[in-house]
Amino acid sequence: MTTANGRVMFVAAHPDDPEFLAGGTIARLAKEGREITYLIATNGNKGSNDRGVTSERLAPIRAEEQRRAARVLGVERVEFLGYEDGEVEDTRDLRRDVTRQIRRWRPELIITLNPHRTYDNFPGWHRDHRTTGRVVLDCVYPLARDHLSFPELLPEYEPHNVREVYLIQWEQPRLVIDITDTMELKLDAIRCHASQVRDFKAVEVRMRNRATVLGKERGYACAEGFDHIVVPG
Repeated sequence: MTTANGRVMFVAAHPDDPEFLAGGTIARLAKEGREITYLIATNGNKGSNDRGVTSERLAPIRAEEQRRAARVLGVERVEFLGYEDGEVEDTRDLRRDVTRQIRRWRPELIITLNPHRTYDNFPGWHRDHRTTGRVVLDCVYPLARDHLSFPELLPEYEPHNVREVYLIQWEQPRLVIDITDTMELKLDAIRCHASQVRDFKAVEVRMRNRATVLGKERGYACAEGFDHIVVPG
């Protein structure tokens, strides 16, 4: 599945992104003994159509939902950067904050969002997703690698070379991962995001249909898809 065998980091825009987009793969990696960290850029404080909820109330709810979902999948830790939901910008602060976490946890593999908008690849519609994906790629190469980038991070956070990146991809993905054995765990983790899932049965049908379509060509009952980048040494 992957050429690296060390730590993994999923860098997401919002709480629930990891489970919806790659929960089966995350669970599979955890079962293989990989140490996994989530890095969530925003506090998710805009993600509700409940007119009775405020952003101040929603943010801690979503943080706790994310922690519970991570535990279901076997994720070691969840880090939150706390940026405002819906307003992620490609700034020096965000690039520094992501770089710090990459250098801190030193993943061999990063899984993240696709920076390109497409109409079949639904996550690509959200600007936070596209911006986060672009920032992560810039941090992988060259910002986390180069000691002269963000010198204020030294000596506490030494440079680190990420070996691989998986970008979420639903349209002709280059890498298709069999999640047949972890599909139920993915659904259990999604169920933790109660503030986001009003009709779980409908969500379950959508998740199973997508996993079936992605796995069909490879003969997998359920799969998730990615573009796979091997970072030059």
